[in-house]
Amino acid sequence: MKSSKSKGFLGLLAILMCVGLFGYFGYDTMDDIKLGLDLAGGVSITYQSVEDNPTSEQMSDTVYKLQQRAQGYSSEAEVYQEGSNRINIDIPGESDANAILAELGKPGSLMFIDEEGTVILTGTQVASAKAGIMEQNGIKENIVNLTFTPEGTKTFAEATEKNVGRIIYIIYDNAIKSAPRVNSVITGGQCYIEGMDTYEEAENLAATIRIGSLSLELEELRSNVVGAKLGQEAIATSLKAAAIGFLIVALFMIGAYRIPGAASVLALCLYVGLELILLSAFEVTLTLPGIAGIILSIGMAVDANVIIFTRIKEEIGVGKTVRSAIKTGFSKALSAIVDGNVTTLIAAVVLFWRGSGSVKGFASTLAIGIILSMFTALFVTKGALYALYAIGFQDAKFYGVKKAGASIDFLGKKKMFFAVSIAAMAIGWVVMGMGAASGKGALNYGMDFRGGTSTNVTFNEDLSLNDISAKVVPVVEQVTGDAEVQTQKVAGTNEVIIKTKTLSVEQRQALNDAMVEQFGVDAQQITAESISGAVSKEMKKDAVAAVIISTICMLIYIWFRFKDIRFAASAVLALVHDVLVVLTCYAVAKWSVGSTFIACMLTLVGYSINATIVIFDRIRENLGAKSHKESLDQLVNRSITETFTRSVNTSITTFIMVFVLFLLGVSSIREFALPLMAGIICGGYSSICVTGALWYVMTTRKKAAKAE
Repeated sequence: MKSSKSKGFLGLLAILMCVGLFGYFGYDTMDDIKLGLDLAGGVSITYQSVEDNPTSEQMSDTVYKLQQRAQGYSSEAEVYQEGSNRINIDIPGESDANAILAELGKPGSLMFIDEEGTVILTGTQVASAKAGIMEQNGIKENIVNLTFTPEGTKTFAEATEKNVGRIIYIIYDNAIKSAPRVNSVITGGQCYIEGMDTYEEAENLAATIRIGSLSLELEELRSNVVGAKLGQEAIATSLKAAAIGFLIVALFMIGAYRIPGAASVLALCLYVGLELILLSAFEVTLTLPGIAGIILSIGMAVDANVIIFTRIKEEIGVGKTVRSAIKTGFSKALSAIVDGNVTTLIAAVVLFWRGSGSVKGFASTLAIGIILSMFTALFVTKGALYALYAIGFQDAKFYGVKKAGASIDFLGKKKMFFAVSIAAMAIGWVVMGMGAASGKGALNYGMDFRGGTSTNVTFNEDLSLNDISAKVVPVVEQVTGDAEVQTQKVAGTNEVIIKTKTLSVEQRQALNDAMVEQFGVDAQQITAESISGAVSKEMKKDAVAAVIISTICMLIYIWFRFKDIRFAASAVLALVHDVLVVLTCYAVAKWSVGSTFIACMLTLVGYSINATIVIFDRIRENLGAKSHKESLDQLVNRSITETFTRSVNTSITTFIMVFVLFLLGVSSIREFALPLMAGIICGGYSSICVTGALWYVMTTRKKAAKAE
């Protein structure tokens, strides 16, 4: 007995040391986690080639030259190709982002022109340009050394032969950058430009020549400008929300499950530390939606523990010893945990595949969270539970007892449940139809789905709606020339969202200047995002495709695991129900449908299927041990009743995390959290009230058809 207790103390000590060690390293690596532009601040822009089918050489050449230009602003700048004709540029940490955007928005061209205005050379014929210092007669002079391509060598030799004693103008973006005089014929493919007052001036000229003219003409599709101060605020509020939500969930788990709850808290602490370490190790770019993914996955990580603990209570209730109940509880919960997490992981993978940059960040953190939650629940919680049992917590009162009671007649109310669900979905279609007929659109499409420019301005005071209409809107209309300016006040803050037609970089800068001059706002408290109609159409298409693909993948997986198409079909019908009901919420409440809409819907799909899997797993288990006296409807009611506490408690813990995030998060996070809360409620309802009933109806109808 003493040996067992000693092992228990050592095991618990080892877990506590792991929690402390990984928690420390997790906290220590937080500064190393790569932040997205919405957190670090900076500028992001997406270009598309005007030419329909550019060659791979043209694209790679353009990417290289833009990379050279972008790195002039930040060594952390990233330029990468997307698809066959798009280029993304991210420059984090810059405060004067509009100025960078203006420069990047003008790829420009480089030309060498003689005094008669004839173009004798272009930037593509220059192989390299480097700043240097030349010393003649003890005098140091700043110069730029040029090396031409073979074609450029021949062309430049012919040009200098004709222009000895004359000036050749180096023009970039229609501005004269240098005007050197030709002293002699240059045939070796190299020359130098002199006359710069400083070495910095020589470096700038060399950089301009080196970048040269881009191989392709580009058009701006999307741009985003975020102030660093706003990013820091988003991090601070999100971390605060995570800490408060985690504390509430920890207290709930201990209160509801006692000793097992305490074991799960240890596992969750280790889970958070490991997640931070992995984010840094895999160099995952953390975005604002990514933080939401971490916070959401904390709530969902509780789910596996709840399934296990409910099983342990049931085993104790049928008379097993605590140790035997722990062993059996983990064993019986395994299939539901694996199936539920795999289906949620499918949603995360599809989201990463079809989503844009920030949505990919959400998918990455959610996927890491799902995998970690399985590990911590199945191994860390188990180890902690056995250790606590060994040191003396062996009485059943520390674990709770759940005895079989009367089943709730869920199926007896199935017609009512079906009617409520159909009515909720029908309301959505009616409201969307009325909106489309009136010309306002079926949904309140955000800028991501319809194109335009959104400018978020944090004023120094809390402006009323009348003040915004009377004072702010006229200024915006005058600067932008847009007569249909839309404004939205963010509740509980001084922030106002101004939506206009797609603005040029110059118009965006003019609007920022006007806000600073007219209302005295902090320029760093202004963010802007622009998106073209072409990208908007793609996002709509991707949103629909992502939901359809993930649903089909889940259908196939559930069919494979349960060996019964009725389980898969009823689960998918319930998913469609959840998506359509939340869509009704979007339509009725006029929630903005933007990029987070895709993340919200796919998260809902993954979360909802998780709860459904647990119920179906119990139905499958009970079918294997079904007595002849028990009818099928009684078995389904019993299965739903046995998993009812788990379904409710998991919904509560996840809702808590998202609700705190909604209360404390910045506006873009709230836009994601609000519909997600509706989805959690809807998913819990459909899992308990709809899925089991659908499976029962399909099964009994098939049997009736066979009998006939």
